[in-house]
Amino acid sequence: MEWTSEGILLGTRLHGETSLILEVMTAAHGRHLGLVRGGRSRRQQAVLQPGNTLLVNWRARLDGHLGHFTAEPVVSRAARLMDSAVGVLSVQLLAAHLRFLPERDPHPSLYEALELILDHLDDPVGAARMIVRFELALLDELGFGLDLSTCAATGVSDDLAYVSPKSGRAVSRAAGAPWAGRMLALPAFLARSELVPTPDDLRDALALTGFFLARRVAEPRGEMLAPARAQLIARLPAGQAAPAGETGRDAAAEDLTRLP
Repeated sequence: MEWTSEGILLGTRLHGETSLILEVMTAAHGRHLGLVRGGRSRRQQAVLQPGNTLLVNWRARLDGHLGHFTAEPVVSRAARLMDSAVGVLSVQLLAAHLRFLPERDPHPSLYEALELILDHLDDPVGAARMIVRFELALLDELGFGLDLSTCAATGVSDDLAYVSPKSGRAVSRAAGAPWAGRMLALPAFLARSELVPTPDDLRDALALTGFFLARRVAEPRGEMLAPARAQLIARLPAGQAAPAGETGRDAAAEDLTRLP
């Protein structure tokens, strides 16, 4: 068995005295593990850093085996990511999220989203905006997608203000008013991608996606969401508007809404 593909390195772990087991995310082969002999050498260590895109060749005698990787650099972004706490925490969080996926199960849209996000991790607000979109896509890929398009009670698409914690469907302000204290807030930018969210909007959005990721994905497995998530949220500025304008990260966040 053999294949060659580009993959984004999610993490490594030691194997023996000189080797590493790589965990990469690929478009066609999903999250995949493989052994790199001599991966702890100085030359290899500079390449085998989380966040880098690699050209990997995987070989194994049987499809179910761990197999062996050889890896060459394609996009070296790890040094830039490690220059900031936002970059480090975002890589840790995205890798943890992708571990909810079955190994070797292809999810090309999540691979595309991951690549897009890693190239635009400039600040906590921009990172949070893209991670919210990524988490919505992850829920959808896992079969727990939220329906934020119309009100679950009335079918209208205007003035959607809440999400039902039971159904994961949007609810209009009028229909949800009697149960507002039990509902999750629905920030307007999630329904209208042209809106630029404030940090408070992003906190509400992350509370929304975090609720469903924890309740429907992590807790049934006896797991918790990665600590990096709470640390990223804590870095959001308090009570100030997000900058307007079509910056690179704004365009990237909008691109995430268009992924299949």
